[in-house]
Amino acid sequence: MANSFSKYIDHTMLKPFATEADIEKLCSEAKNYDFASVCVNPCHVALARKQLDGSDVKVCTVIGFPLGANTTEIKAAETSRAYFDGCDEFDMVINIGKLKEKNYAFVKRDIEAVVSEARGKTVKVIIETYYLTPEEIAEATRIACSAGADFVKTCTGFNEGVAKPEDIRIIKENISNGVRIKASAGIRTCEQAVRLIEAGADRLGTSAGAKIVEEAAKKV
Repeated sequence: MANSFSKYIDHTMLKPFATEADIEKLCSEAKNYDFASVCVNPCHVALARKQLDGSDVKVCTVIGFPLGANTTEIKAAETSRAYFDGCDEFDMVINIGKLKEKNYAFVKRDIEAVVSEARGKTVKVIIETYYLTPEEIAEATRIACSAGADFVKTCTGFNEGVAKPEDIRIIKENISNGVRIKASAGIRTCEQAVRLIEAGADRLGTSAGAKIVEEAAKKV
């Protein structure tokens, strides 16, 4: 059932009430639709790894999620544990308060600590655009790129923020070093997905991946 949308999608289950059965279902769907990854909370990384062995679907987890307010040492330790549990990709939340107060050196060190513990695996930096001005989105993007990120990601999805094409365009204008863009939060339809990809998104975080690829298939 794979189509051109499949490898854009990180199939996501980050609800606090997610059970092992939910994660097993998520992984089964990801294999069926040939998604890029499943994105799960850290406690489910080992289970997802087991479920996805033998497939090319990657295991993604979240670090310092959803507030970004953990200490740098805790974010690093969380990354290290997930790495050894078999994680392939790490979506970390920046320290938003430090960005707001223009402590850019702290924000950069926070990201660098996660990049270091990821040991060459993919790090996506969630800048949480919902809380930021356009100028702060641009600054956060530049910091993430200089700190070794592989992706800049829009939102956690744990507030009213949604992925917007206009935010993607700001990120794209300030990105460097081959860093890519992940749009996440509120992506429910094929039409939304197309708009975000056209704006510059390389990956989409969504729990509606199956619906999106089925809608896309009907348009072919």
